[in-house]
Amino acid sequence: MVGETVITVVGNLTDDPELRLTPSGDTVAHFTVASTPRTFDRQSNEWRDAETLFLRCSVWRQEAEHAAESLTRGTRVIVQGRLRQRTYETREGERRTAIELEADEIGPSLRFAAAMITKPPHTGVPAGSRGGPRAPAEDPFTRPDGGGERPVPAEDGRHAPREETEPF
Repeated sequence: MVGETVITVVGNLTDDPELRLTPSGDTVAHFTVASTPRTFDRQSNEWRDAETLFLRCSVWRQEAEHAAESLTRGTRVIVQGRLRQRTYETREGERRTAIELEADEIGPSLRFAAAMITKPPHTGVPAGSRGGPRAPAEDPFTRPDGGGERPVPAEDGRHAPREETEPF
């Protein structure tokens, strides 16, 4: 949305992502990223760690499941998302404010490690979709006769079905 604060944080996970199911049936994973900036001190001619930022993050739905399966404590990650502020009351009646990062993207940093990418089977939900599941489109490559409609570019740049139905 317009006006939202989008940030990117690079740091290490302080613990394994914690996967939960909400009462509405959505999956959410919570984790904390510790990001410690380093600065070069010219007087001592060495690198120094600045104060560590601990940022609580959440990621939703299928991306939450992927994060829980793929990431563990200590993994260096890159997280991009929107800052969210929420206010709550403690059991003692004190009013508190928390700032969290609602992650849109999360992945391992490849600066100091290698990662093996495995694509899960297609579920019919477009990547980046925040909506519910949709019925998968018919795939002509999975039909025994190889038939089906072939997509062609439409005037607006998206794919539109062709009139003819001959196999590829």
